Order: sequence, then structure tokens, then C-alpha cells
Amino acid sequence: MNHASPDMPHLPDDEDDGPSIDLTEALTWIGDGKKLIAGVTLAVAVVAAGVGLLLPKTFTARATLLAPGSQQQGGSAAALAALGSLGGLVGGAAAKTPDELYVALLKSDSVQRALADRFDLKTRYDVKTYEVLRKELPKYIRVSSDKKSGLISVEVDDEEPKFAADLANAHAGEITKVLGRLAVSEAQLRRVFFEGQLNETKENLIKAEQNLRTVQEKSGVIVLDKQAEALIAGAAQLRALIAEREVQLKVLRTSATEQNPDVIRLNSELRAMRVELARMESRQGGSDGSAVDIPVGKLPEAGIEYVRARRELKLQETLLETMIRQYEAAKLDEAKEGPALQQVDIAQVPDRKSKPSVTLIVLAAGALAFLLSTAWVVARRYRAWSREQFPEDAEARAALARAWRWRT
Repeated sequence: MNHASPDMPHLPDDEDDGPSIDLTEALTWIGDGKKLIAGVTLAVAVVAAGVGLLLPKTFTARATLLAPGSQQQGGSAAALAALGSLGGLVGGAAAKTPDELYVALLKSDSVQRALADRFDLKTRYDVKTYEVLRKELPKYIRVSSDKKSGLISVEVDDEEPKFAADLANAHAGEITKVLGRLAVSEAQLRRVFFEGQLNETKENLIKAEQNLRTVQEKSGVIVLDKQAEALIAGAAQLRALIAEREVQLKVLRTSATEQNPDVIRLNSELRAMRVELARMESRQGGSDGSAVDIPVGKLPEAGIEYVRARRELKLQETLLETMIRQYEAAKLDEAKEGPALQQVDIAQVPDRKSKPSVTLIVLAAGALAFLLSTAWVVARRYRAWSREQFPEDAEARAALARAWRWRT
């Protein structure tokens, strides 16, 4: 059955969509309830303002770091590519740009655990385990990078301004420790490699000295003639050059293939020097029979052990000198590169809270109260209008409500 109010046009039966109102009538209802809407909105805004003022204040400290630019990364591109093994440390995803790499390192487990132990973050954030703390940290610490400038920002939220500043500044120190261990740049890789070789050579030198002393005590040979000493020095010098070339080849292979011209050159030099060393240490003399070219194997059998021990000692001494030079050169190159990550802005103790924003809370609560009270006024007037215009539908809805009541 089609119900139509006196002031509404009659619709055909197949076009009747039930009771409807126009915009003018809805605005009239809102105007009639404007006092209620205004009162509810104002009351909610006042309550929201009080709640916002009572909420704990949060202060945000911000430190800014500068990742090395592209001009510094040209020589260490291979080193950055070699950091693929850091997947377990920084989450598994390979960084596309240097700033993304440093952001990932700042969020790494190594940095977070160090900060957690240093500032006792588990107690501060009231968590029992470190795994729970890892999930909670993004609520308080935010690390991001600006793609255009390459600057990395570390923001820390806390109720104590000084603690927030201290925690933000501590990120720079902790990532510096991690970078010193990881050796990100090419110069750092060379420095770490030669440092290991230098330590190994020192240990071998000590062993060679102890072995020579043992041989001297056993054989009674104290010194050799100048010719033997010259042979030993020559062989040791050649072996030291071979070891130096092998080290250079190992470093070069971290970023070059076997077809690289430098790799081919070093391989050729190594083959030639090994052949020459084998000739010097063989028991067959030179073709020309010159006295200067007397092979080590021609020395008297009584002093052969001493010769070998003395030669090993001379070799380790020469290697030590070579490794020291290489190590110092690598340290100098590393110093020229400057710090891997520089702190641009030191986080200052914030003198103004960052949240909660009382204005935002009042506006949001007031807007929500306005919408809800307006909807309630319209719904109430619509229900009264529907009962007045269509009593049969009102009775049907009342019967439906009574049918679904738990208590009759």
C-alpha cells in the first residue's frame, strides 16, 4: 500500500520506496535540535580538554646523522655489495642506497641490544624479554632517512626530556662501534685484513725466534759466513715479495674477477717469483756456476737446520716489515675517508612537549560529538515522523521489537 503525506507527491505503486524526507526537512529537524547538539558538542569538548591536560606529556628529541655521499661510495661499492651476509643482522633485505643501509644498521639487533643494556630499556618500558622489547621500540624510537638530502633522523619519545635526548644521541656512538667491527668501506676492509695478517705474522715471528734458539742450542752453530747470510736474505726477501703479492691478490679478488688486468698481472708475477724461489732453494746450482748464485741446498749439511731456521726468521722479519707498511697505509686511507657516519645535529633536551596535542583532541572529540548528536536528533525526529505518517509500519516495528525481547 502506498502511503503519501499531504505535502508529498503521489508515487505509483511500482515506484514506492517507503517513507522518505527531503534535505530541507532534515535541516529543519537539525535546526530544532541545535541547542542539544551545541550543548553536547561543548560538553564533550570541555571533557576532552580536561582529559588532554591530564594525560602524561611526551617529549621528542631528534638527532640527525649524515651517511657518506655517492662520491665516497665509489671506491667501496664492492664492499657494500659484500655486506649481503648481514641479512640476519639487519632483517634480510638488501639496502638499495647507502642511507637505507645505515637506517637498517641503526635498527639492527646489535645496536638495539646495546642501547637496551646501556639504558635498561626493558625496565623502563616494563617488558620482560628482549623479543617483546623489539616490538615495543618502534613506539618510542623512529629512524628514517630523507631521500633527497641523505640525512638520517633518529627521534625518541619519552616522558623525561633529558632521557629522550641521551637515547637519541647514543645511537651515533653505538652504530660507530658496529661499523668499526663490520668494516663497510674499502679502506676499512683493507685495514681489517692487514691487521689480521700483521697479528699472524707477529705470532709466526715469535715461533721462528724460538725455533732458531732451539736449533742453535742443538747444533752449536751460532753464525754463518757472509755468503750464506746473503743467500738467506735473498730467499727471504723473495718469499716476502711472494707473500705480499698473495695478500694484494686476496684483497683484489673481493671486488674483481679473474679476467681483471690487475689480477692477471699479479698471477703472472707470482708464477715468475715462485719459479725463481724454487731455483734458489733447489740443490742444483745455477747454470753459470757463479759464487753469488750458490743454492741454499749446497750449504754444508751440518748447518742446514740452522740455515732453515735462520731463513724462516729472516722471512718473518721481512714479512712483518711489509705488513706494517701495508697496515699503516690502510689506516691512512681509512682516516682520509673520514667517519663513516657523521652526526650533524646533536639531540637537545626538548623544552616543549610534542604530544598529546590538546587542540587536536578537542577538535576530534568535538567533531565526533557534533556528528553523533546530529545523527541522534535526526534519527529521533525521523522515528516520530514515521510513526505519525505511517502508523501501520510503526505497529509492525513495535511487534517485531516485542517478539525479540528476552522478557515479555
